[in-house]
Formats: sequence, C-alpha cells, structure tokens
Amino acid sequence: MAHSHVHLPEGEDGLGRAFAWGAGLNIGFVLIEIGAGLFAGSLALLADAGHNASDVLGLLLAWGAAALARSATSERRTYGFRRTTILAALLNAVLLLIALGGVAWEAVHRLMHPQPVASGTVVWVALAGVAVNGFSAWLFHGRHHDLNARGAYLHMLADAGVSAGVVVSALALRFTGWLWLDPATSLLVGLIVAVGTWGLLRDALDLALDAVPRNIDLAAVRAFLLGVPAVDGVHDLHVWGMSTSEAALTAHLVVRAGESPDAVLAKASGGLRERFGIGHATLQVETGDCGGVPCHDGAVHAAH
Repeated sequence: MAHSHVHLPEGEDGLGRAFAWGAGLNIGFVLIEIGAGLFAGSLALLADAGHNASDVLGLLLAWGAAALARSATSERRTYGFRRTTILAALLNAVLLLIALGGVAWEAVHRLMHPQPVASGTVVWVALAGVAVNGFSAWLFHGRHHDLNARGAYLHMLADAGVSAGVVVSALALRFTGWLWLDPATSLLVGLIVAVGTWGLLRDALDLALDAVPRNIDLAAVRAFLLGVPAVDGVHDLHVWGMSTSEAALTAHLVVRAGESPDAVLAKASGGLRERFGIGHATLQVETGDCGGVPCHDGAVHAAH
C-alpha cells in the first residue's frame, strides 16, 4: 500500500492577500452604503449593504479557514484543519440566504407602502459599488480551484452587476417618480444573488457529506486506473474533498502476479495528481490470490 500527497498550491499566499483586500474594501463600502441608504431612504441600497455585509463575513470566514487549513497536523488531527474551508463555504451560503430572506420581506412591505428615495445619492453610492465590487471580483479571478475563492468571485461579480442595476433603477426613479422601482430592484438583487448562492450551498453541502468533488469525473478516474499497465481491476474506489481545493482518494488495485507493485503505484499516483489534481492517493495492491477467500466483491463505491 502506498500514500502520496502534495502541499497546498503556491498561490495560497496570494489568495490570502485577495481575501484581505476584498474584506477591507467591502467593510469600508458597507459602512458608506448603510449611511447613504438611511440618508436617502433607499431600501435597494440597504439591501445591497446587507448583502455586502454577509459577503464580508463570508470573506473573513473563508480567510480564517484558509489560514487554518495551512496549520500543522497533529497526532489527533492527522489532516489538520483542512475541512474548515468546507464548513466556511457552507456557513457562508446559509448566512447569505438568511440575509436575502430578510431583504425580500422588507421589499414586499415597501412595495405595499412606497416611500420617497433620494435618487441622486443612490446613483453615486451605487457607482462606487460597481468599482469596489468589480475590483474585488478581479482579485479572485482565475482561482476557481478553491470553492471559497470561487464563491467570493461569484459574489463580488454579482454585487458589481447588482450595483449597476441599482444605478439604472435610481436614474429611472429620478425621471419617472415611480417609487416602486427601489423595492422592486432590491427583490431582483435578492433573486440574482440567491441563484448563485444556491449553487455554492449545493457544492459546499456535497463536500461536507464527502461526495465526489464536482470537478472530478469518477468514471474517468476509474478508467485511468484500469488503464495503468498491469492493473486488471479496481475496487473500493472512494474520492472525496479534504478541503475546498484538495481531494483525496483510496482504492484497491488488482495487479497481475509477477509485476512490480512499486512501478504500478508510481504510475497510478503520478497520473492521479497530474490529470485529476488528486494529491492525496492511498492505493493498495492485490494480486487476486487471497488464499481461496474472495479479495473483494468487485464493486466500485463512491458518494454522488
């Protein structure tokens, strides 16, 4: 039996800086948005501020989890705190959906009881939001190997689009006087963000339940292992996420008698790392001769 592993990607320090910049910029902008929303009486601005506040919390959680994931292992925690990144992504999605529910409730109330809005203030603050969130999204661009980074990118990009929508609705309100545009925009904000958040929640929940990571094709992994020279069978195959950016695998390989187990293990573990990004592979070699007792039931097991 052999075990291979790789260290965290070299770009993790850059990811930490991205989280720091993203959190800092959005904290400042949330404070500005809350003040401007209260001054202008704009529910759309307050809704966006609430959403941005939940994003800040999510960024801080993900940043802290990423730092914990790099901590040393111990006799008790042999994998360290890698799974905290999964818990952070899951908690981030849940908190965001709760915040969106509150925004939707208030928006419905405001639709029934429209209130005046200082559209000029809303336009300038929302334009600042386009710039802040657009820059924050750029910080996480190209880091989609990590679920938390992907979530941050999608949230920041959605926020930039939402802020642009707030600008349009505020300008329309200024020229038409339709007070319902502001709460209607906040509902649209919630709908757009909820769609993206649902996908994040689904992926985070899958990882928390040890499902095969969405970026790994289990059938392709099995086909690769079966294609390794001298391998006649694969069973007890399991693939799961150790964190939001690392995957682990265990499997039994049935190898023809007389072949070199070391060569088979080197070929298999190297291919798993290079082709599928699976850096933690534990492989057990069997020759199929178990003294008359079946070595396995021939089944391939994996969580979906």
